[in-house]
Amino acid sequence: MPNTRSAAKALRQNERRYIRNKALKERIKRWIKKFYKAIDDKNKEEGVKIFKMITKLYDKAAKRNVVHRNKANRKKSDLQKKLNAL
Repeated sequence: MPNTRSAAKALRQNERRYIRNKALKERIKRWIKKFYKAIDDKNKEEGVKIFKMITKLYDKAAKRNVVHRNKANRKKSDLQKKLNAL
């Protein structure tokens, strides 16, 4: 339980940020599952569309410090390699 008004406000802000960040991370995970399904089905066109969406989401997450920018770049690179292997 926060003792001061500023601590109470900080707690509310942290809860809002946690929910927003968690939603973005879950959205990225959903798109990655779709990407791997497209790769398994050897559907390159669908894979390219999904990859663009994942790239956009990772860039947004890195910009907002939800994920570290190096992690975002590493994940995008890994997915690009899998797409190029098709």
